[in-house]
Amino acid sequence: MNPATVTNWLRTMLFLPPESSSVAASIDHLHMFVILTTMIGSAGIGLMALLFILRYRHRGEDLAAGRAPETQKTTPAWVEWGIAGGLFSLFFAWWVIGFGQYVRVRVAPEDTYDVYVTGKQWMWKFAYPDGHHSISRIYVPAGRPVKLILTSRDVIHSFFVPDFRLKQDVIPGRYTTLWFEAPSPGHHEILCAEYCGANHSTMRAELVVLGPTDFARWLQRGDGSTTTPSPARQEPTIATELGPSQPMSLVRLGEAVAAQQGCLRCHTLDGSPHIGPTWAGLYGAKIPLQGGGELTADEAYLTESMMDPLAHHHAGFQTVMPSYLGRLRPPEVAALLALIKSLREVRGQDVRELSLPPPEVTPPAGAIGQPTQPSLPLLQPIPRGPDAPLPATQGLPPPGAQPWPPMRGRVDVGADGVQGDEKR
Repeated sequence: MNPATVTNWLRTMLFLPPESSSVAASIDHLHMFVILTTMIGSAGIGLMALLFILRYRHRGEDLAAGRAPETQKTTPAWVEWGIAGGLFSLFFAWWVIGFGQYVRVRVAPEDTYDVYVTGKQWMWKFAYPDGHHSISRIYVPAGRPVKLILTSRDVIHSFFVPDFRLKQDVIPGRYTTLWFEAPSPGHHEILCAEYCGANHSTMRAELVVLGPTDFARWLQRGDGSTTTPSPARQEPTIATELGPSQPMSLVRLGEAVAAQQGCLRCHTLDGSPHIGPTWAGLYGAKIPLQGGGELTADEAYLTESMMDPLAHHHAGFQTVMPSYLGRLRPPEVAALLALIKSLREVRGQDVRELSLPPPEVTPPAGAIGQPTQPSLPLLQPIPRGPDAPLPATQGLPPPGAQPWPPMRGRVDVGADGVQGDEKR
């Protein structure tokens, strides 16, 4: 029998939706493998139980006739070990296959099209790198990997696309990622798979896969936004309070947020060392941690560094960064991440070499290269008294030079010299 025919028959029997992503087929195969194995095992146990009932049922006539019961037989040890080893092998095989699929959907390939997804009671919002945004409908290109960066503004949601066999919890205050590739254009339903309130069942959206030409035409539209009413109610026409009326890239938006929140006081964009690590070449780099170890500077690490800077402190820098938990909204965090990601190719100093410069130590007087006398002449004390003459030229500007600026404030001159408020 053709394997494709068996797969389609099993998909129909299990009421599975069509396979519309690059990972859906492998996930279905593992699902069918587990289902068939458990069905065959359950049927075998049931048939064996029925055989035992018929073969070894209690017979009253044998006891009445005084016939001795049959001698019990012991199962060989190799049979018991074989059954236990077979069950463990199946479990281990399923675990290996499932873990491989988990890693595959978590580690996105290079050159993905990133879309920022925000869950909110009871709607989905989508923001694109070039400034487009949409509500309850996401547009993605066909034949290209798409990376979703998900967060929530209120409670835990779950982003679920049945046709893609993908589901990811969306947690407030944290960014999680998920990627997929749809080979052909089409429309697919998006559901929330985590109970999130009274209108949980109405938190639906649509994923629209467009061909390369149609997707490019959609990006070149004039208004830069697409708004679809939520199934439960009519929503505003702007997907996020942070976004301006005209399309603006997330990178430019990140520059504005970094300036407003004071990020550029400690971080640089060109690789030069400063109080905090430079953002040039930071994304994707290995970060040495204080106390040992290292982490990769991905979306999760960068977001955690904004919300809880002491969780994994960068070695070589002082612990002076405050927490931005509650100060940065999810769109602002997404804009900062886009700005840092845009600088990943900027050539900067190696993050392992970034550290605060050592304090300058002044050598003692008389050391090599250090003068024994101060380079500037010491001022002589000014004579006191109303009739004491001032020194010749000490403290006065040279002839022809611009005089000192006028003094501001109140100046009281007494017998002891200048007193009171003296401000230049």
